[in-house]
Amino acid sequence: MAESNKNTKFQNIDSSQQKPSPLITEQEILDAQKAWGESIVRIGEIFMEGGDYRTAAIEHINKFYNYQEGLVLFKPTMASVKQFRTDFRGALSYFIGGDENYPEDRGFAIKPWSKVRWENIGVKIIGNVALAMGNYYFTPANGGDEVKVEYSFAYTKDKDGNLKIILHDSHIPYKPEETH
Repeated sequence: MAESNKNTKFQNIDSSQQKPSPLITEQEILDAQKAWGESIVRIGEIFMEGGDYRTAAIEHINKFYNYQEGLVLFKPTMASVKQFRTDFRGALSYFIGGDENYPEDRGFAIKPWSKVRWENIGVKIIGNVALAMGNYYFTPANGGDEVKVEYSFAYTKDKDGNLKIILHDSHIPYKPEETH
């Protein structure tokens, strides 16, 4: 019998206790991706203006991620020490930095970015869960080349029918070492 990993978090969902949610459409995924990117850009703009970017980041997480109903599997792009963020605090630190529990975080959303462009390779919808995979491209606000990032997201609808992220996994693309 395999030994279980005590650090792994499992969330069992009793479907008999959940209110059925409407099915997810591909257009909802596209709209959510566009709004997510615009929100990331806005957090950076508020930061650059000296405004309350922390509140903007909290609103971003509350709107797009389903931490309100439980576990979210979040592996952000630029995290390697504490690379998995299964709670709200870890997600907030990733987006704006400043949490001593996550010293590597510099604030991804406050870099800032001027544009986020999505390129889905595919979307798969299975009832109340949708999966999307592809590349998204972040344009630095101070100029320069787009930053290409690979992603896999899983979405579901919360108890109120709002589309929410339950898995966010993103990475800088692999670059093989040059051999001579």
